[in-house]
Formats: sequence, C-alpha cells, structure tokens
Amino acid sequence: MYLNSKGKVPRQAHVGIPEGLCEEEHGRNGFAGPVSHLYRSHPPTGWVRIDGPLRPRAFMCQSPASADPVLMMHSPDASLYLSHLTETMRYFVRDADGDAVYFVHRGTGQFETDYGTLPYEPGDYVTIPKGTTYRIHVDSGPAVFLIIDTPEAIALAERGPLGQHALFDKGVLVAPELTTLERSEPEGTEWEVRIKRQGSWTRVVYPFYPMDVVGWKGDLWVAKLNVRDFRPVTSPRYHLPPSVHGTFQAGGCLISTFAPRPLETDPEALRVPFYHRNMDYDEVLFYHDGEFFSRAGIQPGMLTLHPQGIHHGPQPNAVEASKAKTHTTEVAVMIESKHPFMVDKNMDAMEIKDYALSWSHR
Repeated sequence: MYLNSKGKVPRQAHVGIPEGLCEEEHGRNGFAGPVSHLYRSHPPTGWVRIDGPLRPRAFMCQSPASADPVLMMHSPDASLYLSHLTETMRYFVRDADGDAVYFVHRGTGQFETDYGTLPYEPGDYVTIPKGTTYRIHVDSGPAVFLIIDTPEAIALAERGPLGQHALFDKGVLVAPELTTLERSEPEGTEWEVRIKRQGSWTRVVYPFYPMDVVGWKGDLWVAKLNVRDFRPVTSPRYHLPPSVHGTFQAGGCLISTFAPRPLETDPEALRVPFYHRNMDYDEVLFYHDGEFFSRAGIQPGMLTLHPQGIHHGPQPNAVEASKAKTHTTEVAVMIESKHPFMVDKNMDAMEIKDYALSWSHR
C-alpha cells in the first residue's frame, strides 16, 4: 500500500495532536510494519461494557510458597510462570523443552548451575539455556520470580542502527563462577535431578553431587543482567514506541524492559504511550517497581494482559498529568507473543475483575 491521508491531521505522528482529539495507532507486525494514525473525538478505550476473550485483564500476582512454579498463561511462543520460594530447592531441575528467563521480583540468593554459582537480587534477569541443570538457593526470602519459558532459544534483541552497545553493553552480562556452596548433607547423600520434556517429568538420582564441573568454555552459558544496567533510548522531541526497549527475543516472543527515563521536553511531543490496537502480538506487562505514569492503581507485583485486536493506551487524565512530570520511575517487563496467550485457571483467584473498565474511571 502507499501513503494516503484524509481529513485534518498533524504533519507528524505523536507530535502536535490537535486539542480535544485522541491519536490512535493502527499497525501490523508490532511497531515495525505498515501503520496508520487515526484522530478521534473520543478515546478508543472509552467503552462502558466489554465482554468476550479480548477483554483486557489484570492480576495481582500472588501464589502460595511452593517449589513448583504456578502457570499463569501460555502460547506457542512462551509460557509465563510465577514462582514463590521460601527455602532452597531440595532437588535440581533441567528443562529439555526450551530456554528460561527468570526475572527476580523479590529476594536474594544464588542460582546453582552446571556453569557455576550466580547470585541474584531484585531486578535481575537470569537466562538459562535449554538443558541446563540448576537449582535456586534462597538467602533472603521469600524469593519471587516471573519465569518466561520459550521453545526457541533466547537471544539478545536486534538493535539495528542503534548499534550493539545500545540499551546495555554486552560487557555488563554476568557469568556464573565455579565456586562451591557450603552443604550440610552427610556423605553418601543421594541427589535428585528432575528433567522436564513435553510436560512430563523424569526423575534421575545420583549417588554423588551433580554440580561437579571443574571448567567450561563456549558461547552457551547462564547469564545475568540487572535493570540498573539498562539505559533506555529516548528522544526529547518524539515519543518512541516500546519496541526500542527490546531486551531479549526468542522466535515469536519479545521481552522488553521499561526502566526509569527522562520524558520528552518538546511542548508538542506526546509524553505518554499512544493508543494502539496492535494486531499481531498479545502484550503482557509485569510491574516490578516505581510509579507507572500512564495508569492509576498499578502496584508492584501486578500483571496485565492486552490481547491483540483490542485498544489500549493511557488513561484519559494521564496526558494532562504527564505535563507536570520530568521523568518516569517505573520498572516493568513486557512480554509480547505472536500467538494469543491462554490464561490458566490458576489466575482466576488473582484477577482484578473491573480492570477492563479502568479507562473510564479516569
């Protein structure tokens, strides 16, 4: 298709939006494909009722303490789990179905892996390649993790013309150290490794301690990145799409990081996320810390799901409120899936029932 225009529109997207109008982005392929901007007299999220599977949903992520993660939702591109640990795992695990990304929401401790020991703290991403044997130690708990399992291999997101050092330098990635953790188990203790394949578990028991690697080399290893090392790309004159915050990718799954950043200073530039009905990805946001400036009522530990095909964007009063702010304090993780997420029944008790109408609450 070729560029076209009808009616009265600004010269540029997200800049100089006429008073009293709302700008909506209608695009394909995330924020990278063909797109048009529609200028409406009313917010496209101003519904008074909404029923059906495309209803936006929100959850307060709470689960009982358990060594077994709780499935929240899944798609062919990714499965999302919530893990709540109060003590060190008594067995090791190995995922033969795919890679995993652990995001640390609360707690401190260590990941004990084939590649060595890696300490964790809130704000850490820990990426674990398919087939890695590991367990999690809890020092200060409870330890709460958002876990993203992907059948495709996790890689750093493409940065294009920004260059390979944008967002974070690869030099800030931390590898495990081959240190031995203190153990209280007596000599002759048996050690269990649980291996997951196609949803089923195989139990392997060793008469020796399985973390016996004395050296390794290669380009496949457990890695850690903390959000404080993430340096967002910003523009003082233009509101950039969320895709510029891409951190990891795996097939049809993109993981992005929203970190504190300065707001736009140009008086004509939009300062809050624009309304959009992204047609090709479901969008999940996990709120870790800070104040999410485009929405009210969001607390750390909440998770929202905005399905592809339905509008979402800022609350009506957020545009005006943003004019008094100079920067954001939010830290959030966005997971986009090319295929729709199916919400597990485990989430029923965690759901915030009236979230879909929160845009009309102002």
